[in-house]
Amino acid sequence: MQPITPETVQNEIDKFLNQDVYLHLETTNGAYASHFNQSFFSVGAYIRNAKINFERGVITGEKSPYRAGLKINIGWVYAEGLTHWEVNEDGQLLLAGHDAEGKLAVALQLSPHPFE
Repeated sequence: MQPITPETVQNEIDKFLNQDVYLHLETTNGAYASHFNQSFFSVGAYIRNAKINFERGVITGEKSPYRAGLKINIGWVYAEGLTHWEVNEDGQLLLAGHDAEGKLAVALQLSPHPFE
């Protein structure tokens, strides 16, 4: 993965506009964070292969980390803390946010076909 360049990532998001695509969205602060520190409040969210169709997609922010939003029919899909991106060999757009230690904190991914 490479650091996000907003203009380049915006062009990639636009390729998925107004068509059925598959979404993967996850947040994590470490599944075992509370194991090492009992007072740590661990949270996370995960959704995979949600079929969506968005009419507007944006990546915003003055500098890293960035935010991305997808305007769907009656609301928004939103992720913040994004730092890196790539398009893989399957044509999937992978956006990720890594913390200072390089660990995954958030992922927003779009695909023309279901994720494996």
